[in-house]
Amino acid sequence: MFKSKNECNIVYKCTVRLLDDSDVLECEFQPFHKGIYLVDHICRQLDIKEKDYFGLRYVDTGKQRHWLDLAKSILKQCKDIDPVLFSLRVKFYPADPFRLTGNGRIMLFQQLKRDLRHGRLYCSLGEAAALGALIVQEELGDYDDLIHIGDYVSSLDLALRQTENLEKKIIELHKKRKPGQDPSVAMDEFMGIARGLETYGIDPHPVKDHRGSLLYVGINHAGISTYVAGKRSQHFRWNEVHKINFEGKMFIAHLSFTDASREPKKHTIGFKCPSGPACRYLWRCAIEQMLFFTLPNSQHAAVVSGGGFFSWGTKFRYTGRTEREILTESINALREQKMTNSNSSKRKASSVPATPSSPQGDLAQIRYSSLPRSTMSEPLGCSMAPSILIYGQEAGVNGSLQMPILEPVCEEARLRSSNIDRLNHMGTDLSGYAFRDSMEHSSTESGLTASGYDVAGKPRGNQNDSKQHLYYSSKQYYALPNPALNSSSSAGIASGKHSGKFSRTHSNSNNGGKSLRKFHLLHAFIPSVIFVVIAMAGTAVFIMESELEMFERVRNSPEMLSLRYQYYQPLKEFVIEKLGKKV
Repeated sequence: MFKSKNECNIVYKCTVRLLDDSDVLECEFQPFHKGIYLVDHICRQLDIKEKDYFGLRYVDTGKQRHWLDLAKSILKQCKDIDPVLFSLRVKFYPADPFRLTGNGRIMLFQQLKRDLRHGRLYCSLGEAAALGALIVQEELGDYDDLIHIGDYVSSLDLALRQTENLEKKIIELHKKRKPGQDPSVAMDEFMGIARGLETYGIDPHPVKDHRGSLLYVGINHAGISTYVAGKRSQHFRWNEVHKINFEGKMFIAHLSFTDASREPKKHTIGFKCPSGPACRYLWRCAIEQMLFFTLPNSQHAAVVSGGGFFSWGTKFRYTGRTEREILTESINALREQKMTNSNSSKRKASSVPATPSSPQGDLAQIRYSSLPRSTMSEPLGCSMAPSILIYGQEAGVNGSLQMPILEPVCEEARLRSSNIDRLNHMGTDLSGYAFRDSMEHSSTESGLTASGYDVAGKPRGNQNDSKQHLYYSSKQYYALPNPALNSSSSAGIASGKHSGKFSRTHSNSNNGGKSLRKFHLLHAFIPSVIFVVIAMAGTAVFIMESELEMFERVRNSPEMLSLRYQYYQPLKEFVIEKLGKKV
């Protein structure tokens, strides 16, 4: 929270590679800067308005890729990396790429070209030729017989498997292009073809299924998909994904869907990742993609925890705007712009030039009264007036505050004055009043009763006639007589002249009540935890060791398989080996 002078003066340098590896940016940050600072700085440098779709990626010392967390310190995330190197990439591919404008759309186009060049944007030969021809049109312009001679396409890096057959088809399509087209036309046509592919916005993660077969898991705006040999084999939409978790190296997704017979069903799928950090990275990518494309706003984002009981847990909270927030803000900006234009036109039409014969005051009143008040604010349904609560009352919609009439007298002083007046009027019939600070104790925390002490703290002579029950409310105190109360068991309250605190005295009579034992949370919590752990361990061992058919489905679940082969089986062999040596 408090930074030293040395910490504020230290400056770290990092290198940021853009989508074209030849373009780099040198940036500086300080130890207290978080990831969002660096992303905002780079987007301002590149004039990218839709910064929420982009992110910075880095590789740790274990060759594992990570996305820079916007809510955490940059230095803590990259403390072991030297030199600090980031790569600017598109993190969330929009379902409609034309939502991005300006340099944001250009950066998305460069990212898609990079995906095609590295093999992530997998497509057929004809689709690759069409995309390659559009790249050539955007970079080289119209086809010219004098300039484009021979295999001029071979000098460009267009696809992962750029064969001679592919280059010939690209040249043929480039020749057929209509001359005189703007490069932005080819760019838009390229993104229109790319967004229709199954691998659009996919970063493949290598995993293995329950049979041990190698496949790839891809995550984008549409949901979670699996790919075998470049073709999609399974697809789970976001509305079908109920929960995402991981356990060790096992990535687990809990699904809830409706089959052809319209019956709700639940299913769990699991994939084994090459390592634990790779599984954690896949889980985090899936969580971020799901929250960005499904949440209405970032305020609804709760802390998501991952990892099972026997693995290191991970907590994540989404930071930044969601796609719905971005779209809502852009729509509201367009509406405000239209309303501003309409207001300016209406003001020009309603303005009347003043003449010497016309009064200035009446003319001003006519001008402003003729303007529609509803057009001066945001459109109906798109904006809400601020609501301010003051002492339990709410401000009006028009923004005016309705202040209640407050008495400049504290509650405790008013109670004391009212109680003293009652004592003066009632005389010796009442034995005393108990006062309580309503701001420190609630009515359920204090169980005080009147005793045989008067206001000054002196004992009274006849206690049988003066026993009272005190009824406490939030504003007033009432003394109710109770002759049936036993005089031998009472609790006294001493209110001194120089002290505003209360002290309790217990009676030492023969019929005194039993003392209550104090409740300790640890005494109840620790045995409960031990009992639950033993019960869970015993149940797990019973299910894994039994051969009952009723537990077969539970034994074959991904969680139980991960628990059995990663923890239970090695522990069992270790115990058997140790016991065998002792015997």
